[in-house]
Amino acid sequence: MQQQFSRIPEITKNLIIINLLMFLATMAIPSLTHHLALYPLMSEHFQPYQIVSHMFMHDNGGIGHIFFNMFALFMFGGEIERAFGPKKFLFYYLMTGLGAAFLHSTIHYLEAYQVMQNLNIDAVNMVLTEGRGAILNGQNYTNPDFAKLNLLVNIPVVGASGAVYGLLAAFGLLYPNRVIYLILPPIPLKAKFFVLIFGVIELFLGISNAQTGIAHFAHLGGAIFGVIIIVFWRKQGSRF
Repeated sequence: MQQQFSRIPEITKNLIIINLLMFLATMAIPSLTHHLALYPLMSEHFQPYQIVSHMFMHDNGGIGHIFFNMFALFMFGGEIERAFGPKKFLFYYLMTGLGAAFLHSTIHYLEAYQVMQNLNIDAVNMVLTEGRGAILNGQNYTNPDFAKLNLLVNIPVVGASGAVYGLLAAFGLLYPNRVIYLILPPIPLKAKFFVLIFGVIELFLGISNAQTGIAHFAHLGGAIFGVIIIVFWRKQGSRF
């Protein structure tokens, strides 16, 4: 395993190391999550640096989130870095992460704005200033509009998932006929179909809200921005 890790290109390796170090740091200092996670733009807890810092944060309550993200970064990042080169790969990774944050934040803002049309200014201010405390105590408002607005403006997003979906999109575009062997279900699947299926699933889950607590539009944003970047590079004549 150590030999395999040493063969990973430098940018991919350093990204994995940074994410792991930040995960350990948040386990030791849980309050870091509050400061470095990405809050919605209308939240009083939002800070501009969170647009970048949230990409290196993961839920400190379990290892599933960071494990799957780092596994995907390990599986796909190295090959894409070799194809792009280190500087272009780092640019691509960060831009898809920012694209994910942009789409997620935009969708949440529009949803929150729609809910706020049903509330007076005092109710909105109450949710913005007091709602986070209720969530931290495992509670929420009984009023459905209050409760929905609270979830939209007082729950931050963390994780490298948006950038990871950008890597999946890149892999599907660069190596569309490369076969990926899934674990569940245990079947082989060409990369182009793998990316397309995951994209459709994320779109369905995002629109239907069938699986809460996961930033599905962030995943879609990373993939969409990844496709846009690669198509632009190809039109400019960039070689891979």
